[in-house]
Amino acid sequence: MAPSLNSYLRRATAEGWALPHFNVCNLELLRGIVLAAAELRSPIMIGTSEGERALFTPAGAVALVRALADEFGVPLFLNADHTHSVALAKAAIDAGYPSVHIDLSKLPFAENVAKTAEVVRYARKQKREISIEGELGALATDSSTVFKGKVTIDPASFTSPELALEFVHKTGIDRLAPAVGNYHGMSQTKKNLDFTLIKELRAKLRKNVALVLHGGSGSGEVAFKKAITAGIANVHISTELRVAYTKALRESIKKNPDEVVPYKLTGASTLAVQKKAAEFIKLFGAKGKA
Repeated sequence: MAPSLNSYLRRATAEGWALPHFNVCNLELLRGIVLAAAELRSPIMIGTSEGERALFTPAGAVALVRALADEFGVPLFLNADHTHSVALAKAAIDAGYPSVHIDLSKLPFAENVAKTAEVVRYARKQKREISIEGELGALATDSSTVFKGKVTIDPASFTSPELALEFVHKTGIDRLAPAVGNYHGMSQTKKNLDFTLIKELRAKLRKNVALVLHGGSGSGEVAFKKAITAGIANVHISTELRVAYTKALRESIKKNPDEVVPYKLTGASTLAVQKKAAEFIKLFGAKGKA
């Protein structure tokens, strides 16, 4: 039997590397990411937000990623990223997703616990292993955006290690996404991650519960390495891939103004995504871990 997502995450935690998580919203992004994973023999997570799932359809995304995993012979774990309701989390599980991120972090703590635990119980009833991620703490932004100004973060929104321990114990999640100075998107300044807090969270929780860093784009090489050393086992990247994709696409359209065949215009974008994904795979230490 092939190693599960949770087994890779436990291995990453123990060995001090991180599993890359890349979000996709079209076939070109997905292909570029898979080509990078296959070339470098890296396990990866492929994320689809609620909006991205609507584009592929949940069952369609499952079938497509399964087919690519079989063709390229590399571990690809599809994740229902930032799922904001129990109903949609269950729908992703029913569609065949091996991983669900149930994000109810904006709800009161007790409600977040209760509904996250409901998703965990539903997943455990299935006849296959499903990895469930919960989120605790408030991220300052919600989407993959390149902000023109500086993003200000209130340290009071960071995840408390004591609450994190209670949250994990009461929900039974496999992965925890905390707020440690991270945010979705990128701005003109690099993100100021709280590495001490990451270490405290890692020390507080059981080793079989992986720590996840959302909003990784724009953090910088040094910060990524420090975060992984502190205990992060899974890093989410979206905006930097989209920037690489759209930059290459704009250049392609400019150079070929009369071209009307889409795949001839997007080929450069796929290569740009492959290159950028490969950089992160190497940086996170995931190369050769498949």
